[in-house]
Amino acid sequence: MFRKLIVKCSILLLLVSQSLFAAPEFTNDHPDRYTVVKGDTLWDISARFLMSPWLWPEVWHANPQIANPHLIYPGDVIGLIYVDGEKRVTTVKAGPNNGVVKLSPSVRATPISTAIPTIPLDAIGSFLSENRIVTKAELDEAPYVLTGKENHLITAAGDTVFARGEAVAGATMGIYRQGVPYFDPETEEFLGLEARSIATADVKAIDGEVISLGIVRSSEELRQADRLLQTEDRVINSTFTPSKPEGDIRGKMIAVDSGVGNIGQYNVVVINRGTREGIEEGNVLAIYKLGGVVRDPITREKIELPSERAGLLMVFRVFEKLSYGLILKATRPLHVMDEVRTP
Repeated sequence: MFRKLIVKCSILLLLVSQSLFAAPEFTNDHPDRYTVVKGDTLWDISARFLMSPWLWPEVWHANPQIANPHLIYPGDVIGLIYVDGEKRVTTVKAGPNNGVVKLSPSVRATPISTAIPTIPLDAIGSFLSENRIVTKAELDEAPYVLTGKENHLITAAGDTVFARGEAVAGATMGIYRQGVPYFDPETEEFLGLEARSIATADVKAIDGEVISLGIVRSSEELRQADRLLQTEDRVINSTFTPSKPEGDIRGKMIAVDSGVGNIGQYNVVVINRGTREGIEEGNVLAIYKLGGVVRDPITREKIELPSERAGLLMVFRVFEKLSYGLILKATRPLHVMDEVRTP
C-alpha cells in the first residue's frame, strides 16, 4: 500500500513538473517563414508563432549575424528551425542582403529607432516620456506657475511664463497639473498621485524666488499654480521584451486613461502593483473578469462564480506602488476593477 502511494506521488510530481516547465506551444497555423513589414510589432509577430506570445525569448535562437536578437527590422525573415530536435524561432534572413555584411574600414551604425517595437509606441508615447506618479508632498513642495507675459497664460513654444520657487538656471522643467489620486481598492492605501504633463520649459533666468521660463512645448493652456518638476533623466525603452513576472502577481486595474467605460485593445490602464511587488517593464499579465454571484436554486445560498480570463496587458512603465499597462488583447469588454494575474 505504502509503495503504491509513493508511486502515485511520484507520478503526480512528474505531471506537475511537466506542466510547470512545459515548452511554449506553437499555434496550429503558424507560418514556416514570415517577412517583417513596417508597422509590425514584436507582439504581433510573436502571436503568429506562439500560443503565449510573452514566451518569445524562450524559443528565440540567437543568430550569429544579429547583434541583438530583440531588435528586428522590416525586411527580416523570421522562420522556424530545429535545435536538438526542438522547434525554435530565429532570423533566417536579415534584410535584403540575407545577413551578409561586407566589412570595410568605416563606422557603421544602425538606428535603433527603425527597429520593430514590441508594442505600438504611439499608444503610450505620452506615458513613456511625460506623465508620472508622485507623492502629494512632492507636488505641494514644487515651484508653481505665477503668470505669463502681460498676465497671459495661453502659451506656445517660445513664450515666457513666470513661476515661484527654487530652480537651477539652464535646467529643463516639466510643467504638471495634479491628476487623479490612486488608492488601493482593498486596503485603501494611498498609492500615488498622477502628475499630468502640460508643458516643458527651460529656465532662462532666476531673480530671487521668481523663475523666468521659456516654453519649449505645451499641450494645453497653462494655469496659475501648475507645478514645475525637474524632467526625469531616463532612457525611453522602445524595445520591451515580453516576460512573465517572476512572482505570483495578483492585482486590479484601478483606472483607465480618458475614463472610457469599456476597456479594449491598446487602452492604457493603471494597476495597483509596482516595483514593491516585483513588477518590471515588459511583464505580461492576464486579465480576469469576476464571475459574478448567483443564488443556489436548492439551498438559496449565494455562490460566487470563478473568474474568467478575458485579456492580456503588458506593463510598460513602473513606479513603486503602481504601473501603467497597455491592453494587448481583449476577448470581451474589460472594466476597471477587473483582476490581473501572472499568466
